[in-house]
Amino acid sequence: MDIGLYTDSLSELPFELALDVTAEAGVRSIEIATGGQSTAPHLDVDELLASEPARARFRDAFASRGLRLAALNCSAWPMHPVVGEAHSALIDKTLRLAAELGVSKIVSMSGCPGDGPGATTFDWMWYPWPEDAVRLRVRHWEAAVAFWAGKMPLAEASGVTRIAFELHPLHVVYNVPTLLAFRAAVGERIGANVDPSHLFWQRMEPLAAIRALGPAVQHVHMKDTEINEDQAALAGVLDDRSFVTPAERAWVFRTVGRVHPAGYWRAFIQALRDVGYDDSLSIEQEDPYTSQADGVREAAAFIGGLLEA
Repeated sequence: MDIGLYTDSLSELPFELALDVTAEAGVRSIEIATGGQSTAPHLDVDELLASEPARARFRDAFASRGLRLAALNCSAWPMHPVVGEAHSALIDKTLRLAAELGVSKIVSMSGCPGDGPGATTFDWMWYPWPEDAVRLRVRHWEAAVAFWAGKMPLAEASGVTRIAFELHPLHVVYNVPTLLAFRAAVGERIGANVDPSHLFWQRMEPLAAIRALGPAVQHVHMKDTEINEDQAALAGVLDDRSFVTPAERAWVFRTVGRVHPAGYWRAFIQALRDVGYDDSLSIEQEDPYTSQADGVREAAAFIGGLLEA
């Protein structure tokens, strides 16, 4: 394993400067966004697909700093009634770009459809009642399985062996049972991007999740979550209040190590080793209480200490 970075964590910096900060912080592997929910501030997927000289410059930007390109992140909304078609095309572009860059892993999200013709947004069904909602969830599941099964031939042709879904609410795959069922339905190219921050706020236990996922663990985001117990007592974890006022929320993302102590994260890394994971520990900096660069440096130093222990 090595220290990685999802470069949207430094979205305020231009590409070359973001890589400079990354390398100086001790990061060795990079996950970079191609678009979707991200504005893709550090990569133009169309330019790179069209131009080998552009790809050569792109590769050199990493190699000259001792960095490796570990994954492309396509944080798409597949099957979304409005943007789904464009995001489906973006997934295809990301797979083709992975082939051109020699990258075997993409990080994405499973997606979620709307409730039928004329829908203007997705409908995320998670509660097993009432019956019409249950039937809609079945249709969503079948649509998502068909969608991703249809991407497998291109993934195979592109040499992409891992498509790591973030276990994120608002998508049909958001926890361990849904990931394992989806993997069984579509195939072992599908796996999990284990982001403990999303597991924490759902009151899941990342160590148990890793053990249950086993070889389905394909990628890892390093991010912490703080539960404000006073607010959670009133709002619960399904808190819909704005991230703009983090102190008023039941939970908020924090820099890795700011909430859970080093001993917990050592156990987290050991659990990953136990299931055979040996790849990037990709920092995702979304802590509202610190700057992007400071958070990245702090997280990299913290993870480096864990790996040296």
